[in-house]
Amino acid sequence: MYTEFFKTFTDQAEKSFEPYTKFNKLMAKNVETLTEMQLKAIQTYSQMGLDQVKAASEITDVTSLTKFNSEQLAVFSKLSEQLVADSNKIQAIAKEFKDDFDSLTTENLKTVTPNAQ
Repeated sequence: MYTEFFKTFTDQAEKSFEPYTKFNKLMAKNVETLTEMQLKAIQTYSQMGLDQVKAASEITDVTSLTKFNSEQLAVFSKLSEQLVADSNKIQAIAKEFKDDFDSLTTENLKTVTPNAQ
């Protein structure tokens, strides 16, 4: 008798907490993806900065200064491309999260209201 009661209680608790569990997994996945992207971005931008410091430290005369300045356009272009690429990645991550969240919400609404279509 008590075994059946606890089994029923456990099953009901699992069903009650299932939406929270799915949402928490979705959030964890999203945070993990964003963290990985941000770490890669930090590494890329740090390396670009270090390369510029090294290049600036090699300036010894007017010729090397002119060379350094002429290379800055390419560096800024690369930086701009990287910023756009990172922005696109963030947008893709946000869209994926929104789509997953919408699907989770729709699934939960169907569970709560069986007659919903």
